[in-house]
Amino acid sequence: MAYWEWGESSNPDIVVCVHGLTRTGRDFDALGRSLAERFRVICPDIAGRGRSDWLTNPMAYTVPQYVSDILTLIARLDTSKVHWVGTSMGGLIGLGLAGALVMAQEQQAAGNPQALPPEAQIQLGRVVLNDIGPVLDMDGLSRIATYVGEDVQCATFKDAVHYVRTVSAGFGPHTDEQWQELTRHVFVQRQGKWVRHYDKRIAEPMSLYSPALLQATEAMLWQAYESIQSPVLVLRGQESDLLSAQTAQEMLERNTNASLVEFEGVGHAPSIMARDQIQAVQDFLSARP
Repeated sequence: MAYWEWGESSNPDIVVCVHGLTRTGRDFDALGRSLAERFRVICPDIAGRGRSDWLTNPMAYTVPQYVSDILTLIARLDTSKVHWVGTSMGGLIGLGLAGALVMAQEQQAAGNPQALPPEAQIQLGRVVLNDIGPVLDMDGLSRIATYVGEDVQCATFKDAVHYVRTVSAGFGPHTDEQWQELTRHVFVQRQGKWVRHYDKRIAEPMSLYSPALLQATEAMLWQAYESIQSPVLVLRGQESDLLSAQTAQEMLERNTNASLVEFEGVGHAPSIMARDQIQAVQDFLSARP
């Protein structure tokens, strides 16, 4: 698993930033630069994306595998505590990590004589959930499913930028330069064509989604979310089709450590490139009022 790093490598105050389903760790370049003076910022390419390896079995492209990979990464960082910024899928991985920590702590409290897993020694600091929550709106999931597995080939980089602007319109207003930046690390040139820089087989596990499975997953995600004892910041695009206003409000009610910031003119999901979005995350992680 490749990862990108900002700030001093000796800084024990670490923020892990995890991207959305078809994106890469380079989505956090602007945020990483802003946080680097205060934090050590780690931005991985989740397996199957960017410069990370692809998995042999595509059905392993699921949150439990990603959580396992993240735990290995955290062990490499030699730290006992991390703050978390997760966009969409990255937020689900954060909730999966929170659930793993609870299980490890329960084993520890029960005096399990077996060797405790590494995550038993890890603490979750402040958590940013970017346009994601325990309830996944089916309209948003269906929209994403329509393009994830497509074999997209663009003749020019300009065409690739146009494609990203189209499927990622929910990111909200961006400059031409920002759209180019949002394209640069998710498209690569191969055999004279610009193609997407991820394993299209990440779409295969999505074919298993059903109302019953989503309902069971929801229950686990709520349990993990409610277990987070540190401050939580929920970011939401006011036009989001994946995190409803109702779910966002319920998240505030079901975890009193949570706060909410919404952005006008943005859907799924805020890219955290705009100054006000970066400032919201920066102030929260720095514990500023």
